[in-house]
Amino acid sequence: MNRKWLAGLMLSVAPFANGYDGSFNDAEIHYVDFFQRTDGIKYLVHKMDQSNIEHAFVMGLPIMKKWNAHDPVAPRYEFGDDSPVYYYSRTDEILYRALKDSPHQDRLFPFITGFNPTDMFAAEQVEQMIESDPGFWKGIGEILTRHDGLSALTLGEQARANHPALMKVYQVAAKHNMPVILHTNITSERETHPLYKHELVEALEENSKTNFIWAHAGTSSTLLRRQNLSFLIDEVSELLDDYDNLYILASWSLRDVILASPESKKEWVALIKEYPDRFMIGSDVVGRFKITGEVLSRWDEVLDALPDDVAENMAKNNMLKMVKR
Repeated sequence: MNRKWLAGLMLSVAPFANGYDGSFNDAEIHYVDFFQRTDGIKYLVHKMDQSNIEHAFVMGLPIMKKWNAHDPVAPRYEFGDDSPVYYYSRTDEILYRALKDSPHQDRLFPFITGFNPTDMFAAEQVEQMIESDPGFWKGIGEILTRHDGLSALTLGEQARANHPALMKVYQVAAKHNMPVILHTNITSERETHPLYKHELVEALEENSKTNFIWAHAGTSSTLLRRQNLSFLIDEVSELLDDYDNLYILASWSLRDVILASPESKKEWVALIKEYPDRFMIGSDVVGRFKITGEVLSRWDEVLDALPDDVAENMAKNNMLKMVKR
């Protein structure tokens, strides 16, 4: 696909006199880290208040880092050594217990993530979670598939966006009108073309009533160290045009792609303006919330380049619409 779609839009991309100075909604906060540890709800809300964050999608982490007996020191992060990670269903219970009686339920929208995405029983397990407390859970995810080094460490079968087990989960999401946050890299560390795009396309095509929020638009920090992903904007543009059930969760690595050069910034700003209701931002913090506001503020350069209404949609409105339909 070429970039002719940008021709008219690029002419309208210009700096705006006043930058975005409104509040935020955070579309990706992991309540626990890879050891299922957390700063807790009270501290999370405290940092949200400090950072002018009104609402957040909150989820656990579906995997747990193992401490192998032959490693004399406990790992301090998921890539601290070569010991594996494994699927950990209790992550949802940790979040449920923390939030169930919290006075902040109106600000925090919990997502189910504690299931094995390659288990054909996964959809049944998700359904059970939803029915155990009707109305509590607001979405499903982040589902981890095609995540370079993290996938390599994960015990068991490789997860992918079009896995038969996940296709059943997506149907549960549609049944309950729940959005799905999905992490699936656009390609591998070595291939300079959208190697895994077809997996996402199949999920989108066969689940047209399910709303997908694509985490980082298929990017990761590992991919950026290996590639420039110059093909990404054309692929994202094509997918947004073809599938109206696809939304983009802009966080971490996608920001680096957008701001890689002045030209890249112009192109992405034009794309966001073309699809003003399809982008949202998230901090993607894991269990530690001290820098939540700082991470979101790194999007100021992008938000400042957008018209006020588009910036407000990306910073807060689009995320909220996903759970208040």
